[in-house]
Amino acid sequence: MFSWASRDGRRKEPELFSTVSDGMRRLYHAKLLPLEDAHRFHDFHSPALEDADFDNKPMVLLVGQYSTGKTTFIRHLMEQDFPGMRIGPEPTTDSFIAVMHAEQEGLVPGNALVVDPKKPFRKLNAFGNAFLNRFICAQMPNAVLESISIIDTPGILSGEKQRISRGYDFAAVLEWFAERVDRIILLFDAHKLDISDEFSEVIKALKNYEDKMRVVLNKSDQIGTQQLMRVYGALMWSLGKIVNTPEVIRVYIGSFWAQPLLVADNRKLFEAEEQDLFRDIQNLPRNAALRKLNDLIKRARLAKVHAYIISALKKEMPNMFGKESKKKELIANLGEIYAMVEKEYQISPGDFPKLSKMQEILAIQDFSKFQTIKPKLMEAVEDMLTNDIARLMVLVRQEEAATPSQTVQGGAFEGTKNGPFGHGYGEGAGAGIDELEWIVARDKPSYDEIFFMLSPINGKVSGAMAKKEMIKSKLPNTILGKIWKLADVDGDGYLDIEEFALANHLIKVKLEGHDLPADLPHHLVPPSKRTQ
Repeated sequence: MFSWASRDGRRKEPELFSTVSDGMRRLYHAKLLPLEDAHRFHDFHSPALEDADFDNKPMVLLVGQYSTGKTTFIRHLMEQDFPGMRIGPEPTTDSFIAVMHAEQEGLVPGNALVVDPKKPFRKLNAFGNAFLNRFICAQMPNAVLESISIIDTPGILSGEKQRISRGYDFAAVLEWFAERVDRIILLFDAHKLDISDEFSEVIKALKNYEDKMRVVLNKSDQIGTQQLMRVYGALMWSLGKIVNTPEVIRVYIGSFWAQPLLVADNRKLFEAEEQDLFRDIQNLPRNAALRKLNDLIKRARLAKVHAYIISALKKEMPNMFGKESKKKELIANLGEIYAMVEKEYQISPGDFPKLSKMQEILAIQDFSKFQTIKPKLMEAVEDMLTNDIARLMVLVRQEEAATPSQTVQGGAFEGTKNGPFGHGYGEGAGAGIDELEWIVARDKPSYDEIFFMLSPINGKVSGAMAKKEMIKSKLPNTILGKIWKLADVDGDGYLDIEEFALANHLIKVKLEGHDLPADLPHHLVPPSKRTQ
């Protein structure tokens, strides 16, 4: 546990924080919230955080055009239908559905949901009844939901018609969720890949949350390998144009449902991609505290920049006459204000809010209510970023060490853990795991010929002699060194005839594209060494 405090702006008597969430909550209310309130941060960027924002389970937000398999993906993860679920080839999910854990199954409408202090949705009431009538919470007992919550979203269509018919700002709602969730999954249909105008707008709105974004190229079993390569390339090209960053978003390729594969040519690829995605989702509870801390730091940095901008605008306003014309002039020249603040306070350009959005909101603000910088408020936030966050980081690591097995369990996550259907089971170094015969013995006669050509002494070859043969594989020395260590079972610095055969088998495994095991599996240990 760690402690913070302040009396007259100085460090004070220790105040104990039992958890990271408790520490972030108290720091936010004591140090960051006063600065946000003073400079109307919530009118421009994001509503104030509540206790539920610090305590809620990790959330996964699914976004995609209609019929990309969002709802089916949720059902696949949970292996269970959820209340309010509708699946079809045309747009069927017309609401935001928060799928959460509860002992009793049922639906909670949006208007009741946003007044529940235990749920992290209270600030959504700002989007009005048009949105709340399209927002529900599906509650149910499910092992997966004990660790995470999942947000299903309406399918995105193209054209202006869909935006108008919603009655609320769809992109703004998604941005609100994006700020609070732990993972954003964008789903695309490999069979009919296109990115509509509204989807492009949504992705751009989520641009500040790229670290949370993952892409799923779903329904990939409906096309062959050659077509899949072209679709993957087209998707990466399209995303590159929209996201416009040098970093590539991680794309998972597969078919995330419980139906037979239509084209099974890429089965191994789909299995590997599914396991990678599942591991990413499973680790969300373990990384939840760190994600919330990271979001709090980003919010604090934005609040500082916002305060400097508002203060600069306030200083430029006249005391008596010409306020309205000066306001219009300042909004039009906001870029110059940004440049001045950047230079004066040595702030990175990437920390500034989007210029056009800031100008749009400033147009409806009363500049006379703006305040200049209050040094004590700014010092409190600086102290939080400089000292308190560093101590919270230590507490984060302690919590992670105390709960090493904190992962998502149940549902599809259990499907490949046991039995012969785990990824890589019976392949590569795992080949022969269920066989009585030592699998290396199949190719041992050819390995034995090479062994005797190396002129073994006392039935063994030295490292120097073995190296001459092993480097013919053209594998890097680091890999060959690992193979040598695995094959030298008795650790005497030499290879006997069985160990030499084992080394060649591991070279073959690696050349076929499989990973080497960290430790030699029991079924690969030479028969003469197993009693040891």
